[in-house]
Amino acid sequence: MRFPALRLTSAAALALLALASCGDDDPVSPSVDPPLGLQVVAIGSGALRVSFNGRAADDSYTLERAEGAGTFAAVTTIDAPAADGVVSYDDTGLTPETAYRYRVQARRGSSSSTYSAEQTGTTLAPGVFAKTITGDITTNTTFHRDTTYTISGFVHVANGATLTIEAGTTIKGDYNTLGSSLFVLRGAKINAVGTASLPIVFTSSQPVGQRRPGDWGGLIIVGNAVINRTGVDVEIEGTNTAAGNTPGTNYRVLYSGGTTPTDNSGELRYVRVEYAGYAPSVNNELNSFSFAAVGSGTRLSYLQALAGLDDSFEFWGGSVDASYLVSYEAGDDHYDMSEGFNGRLQHLIALQTTRLTQRTGSGSPSSDPQGIENDGCEGAGCTNGRNTTPYTTPVVANFTLIGTNDAATSGSSGGVGVLLRRGTGGYYVNGLVSRWPRGAISVRDNETYLRAGGVATPDLATADLAVRNVLIAESALAFQTGAGQNAFDMAANAIIQDAASTTAIFTAFPAAIGTSTTAAAFDWTPAAGSPAATGGLTAFTGKLQAAAGTAVTATAYRGAAAPGGPKWWQGWTVYAQQ
Repeated sequence: MRFPALRLTSAAALALLALASCGDDDPVSPSVDPPLGLQVVAIGSGALRVSFNGRAADDSYTLERAEGAGTFAAVTTIDAPAADGVVSYDDTGLTPETAYRYRVQARRGSSSSTYSAEQTGTTLAPGVFAKTITGDITTNTTFHRDTTYTISGFVHVANGATLTIEAGTTIKGDYNTLGSSLFVLRGAKINAVGTASLPIVFTSSQPVGQRRPGDWGGLIIVGNAVINRTGVDVEIEGTNTAAGNTPGTNYRVLYSGGTTPTDNSGELRYVRVEYAGYAPSVNNELNSFSFAAVGSGTRLSYLQALAGLDDSFEFWGGSVDASYLVSYEAGDDHYDMSEGFNGRLQHLIALQTTRLTQRTGSGSPSSDPQGIENDGCEGAGCTNGRNTTPYTTPVVANFTLIGTNDAATSGSSGGVGVLLRRGTGGYYVNGLVSRWPRGAISVRDNETYLRAGGVATPDLATADLAVRNVLIAESALAFQTGAGQNAFDMAANAIIQDAASTTAIFTAFPAAIGTSTTAAAFDWTPAAGSPAATGGLTAFTGKLQAAAGTAVTATAYRGAAAPGGPKWWQGWTVYAQQ
């Protein structure tokens, strides 16, 4: 009767031995508890600080994040502390006013804990803090988008310093400190890189509805590239109203003497400048964007000037390229190039519908506002007069220039779409010019015509000036006439004067534009059947090809927008008269 019991005991013993043998091959992993005390706190419009209780016994932690109700994904691995205590991590590059969920997992050897309880944090809105900038910036500095900055006085980023501006940041020019401006001096850099959803905005400190052209100065960048005026000191217009070089004052800023065409002053991308152009001295208004001897190492794209008192974009010499530029309601020229500028510009929009009322005492209204106004060399330092080299020879491609169609709002000698004078050269191709009451194009002065070879059909193999494949609408004069004026052969240069109305050329262009108009009213894409959808110069040759290089491409369409292409101006540009 006892034998079965003995057999059962032996079987149990064998089973225990087998279990023990298995345990020797795969020992039971020690239990790892999840971290405790997880907290998430907003520290900016694009940053959250995550903290939890760390343990010296752990090896590391895996932090995971989910946006809103989305799926978790690993953010980073954090080393465990040498002694028990709080571990923190700043999670940056996030979207403003957005909720994020976090969880953390501990690792110890080959073992991992379960995840901690989730915690949620929400980033701040842009501009919730405020800071005033006075004096000069002499060390590397970052403007964060959770702060609205006010430029008070003439602030200079000094040689050797870099100013970095986060996407979505707003910088205001102090209305109460006359002429407040931001200068990026030779040897300094600005890296202001926004996005279509988070553009960087320089604007007036006045409230919406009270903003005017000339409320503040503008953005000025000075590089070390070449200009064609030599042997003299050439200063930025509007500077030198204060003696010496006291930080924060309007001391003299020179841009002559540069020697490096490839100089790098940083990058501007998705940046707006609004209501600028104050004149620190008589007839010396600052521009919305000023580029003085800026080199080709600098990168410019997706920039808008709105309601400035003087030029929207001015280039004095230099070799910087730029693309996707927008100018609405300039006080003077939308695009101004001179003094040997030889950069490449593609995809430009200019819209002028009226002359906005400027800030009282901010400067003088322009007598000659144009769409494009380009000069060669003029004034002191032009050793061969208007024939001084290097010539002004930009490539300007795919431009849309819309004027007021009203001489009364164009000054005494303005209202020209493309004004080429004083010995300028350049290649102006695949453009659309409409509603310019004194002429779509002006080729003024003998020296300018000489850049074209002195003939009505410039040879692209040899000419330093050519206008090709341009559509003209609602402009009575294709070429301005009168003393000193020249003209190109329309047919030979594919310059077409079309009967189409401006409102019919584009997908959306309002019949009336006023204080209630917004940017949504404009769609610069050619409408179905629009003459702008075709007629472009599709292959570059000769000097045009050499000048364009890989920076500018030929297109089958004319104007700033491709049929069916991206609406590149949408989401980051604005239209507001005040």
